[in-house]
Amino acid sequence: MREDGARGTQMLRWSLWHGYIKPVRLIIARCQVDYSGRLTAHLPFAKRLIMVKADGSVSIHADDRAYKPLNWMSAPCTLAEREPTEDERAAFDEELTAIWSVKNKGDDELRVTLGVVEFDNNFELGVEPGLVKDGVEAQLQVLLAENPGVFGAGWHLVRREYPTAIGPVDIMYRDENGANVAVEVKRRGEIDGVEQLTRYLELLNADPLLRPVRGIFAAQQIKPQAKVVAAERGIECKLVDYEALQGNDHAEERLF
Repeated sequence: MREDGARGTQMLRWSLWHGYIKPVRLIIARCQVDYSGRLTAHLPFAKRLIMVKADGSVSIHADDRAYKPLNWMSAPCTLAEREPTEDERAAFDEELTAIWSVKNKGDDELRVTLGVVEFDNNFELGVEPGLVKDGVEAQLQVLLAENPGVFGAGWHLVRREYPTAIGPVDIMYRDENGANVAVEVKRRGEIDGVEQLTRYLELLNADPLLRPVRGIFAAQQIKPQAKVVAAERGIECKLVDYEALQGNDHAEERLF
């Protein structure tokens, strides 16, 4: 099982750097997970699902919480897999099979200590066609692209659906200073939208020809929890008025 896992990691790295197949690796195993960096977090040994996506991101899932992982490391990051040392084996009452060290460019580390592995395989998902947005959200994106002045004087559109390795950013602008700004558009802004924009920004800022790229989370409504997460990550939140953008909001007819 350890040999298969090592080959899977090599295959993943090959696909990322050389642009060939892009497998997703799924593992079900007992594991301990320790995160260190801006904060520290610990998950004791238990059976969990470990997912390594084609963009290199690693996430640890329990059998609940819907889409949200227990802990994760977003791309871009590197995964190094090795055999446990004798001292490490002696320190646990578990049968250890591998140690993962997953690090990002800030040198935060997600350390995964793998015990008994029940499943370890790679799957090629193919090209992702992207999310089909509902009518209001799609039209909101079009209207914002046509009206960059909503965000500031001197702004102009670079491109809608700006491509990244994990999917397109809704809108890319340049502000009045010529800096790139990535905008994620939602009808109702929730935490998962902020997470999505965070992943895009990490990839965009890894490109020396683009960075620095800042982010704006634009929506008709934004939940308070999403605003808190966005603020922690340096992402600006922007409430947008769909009716005003359509030209259907007549201020002279309003009482307030």
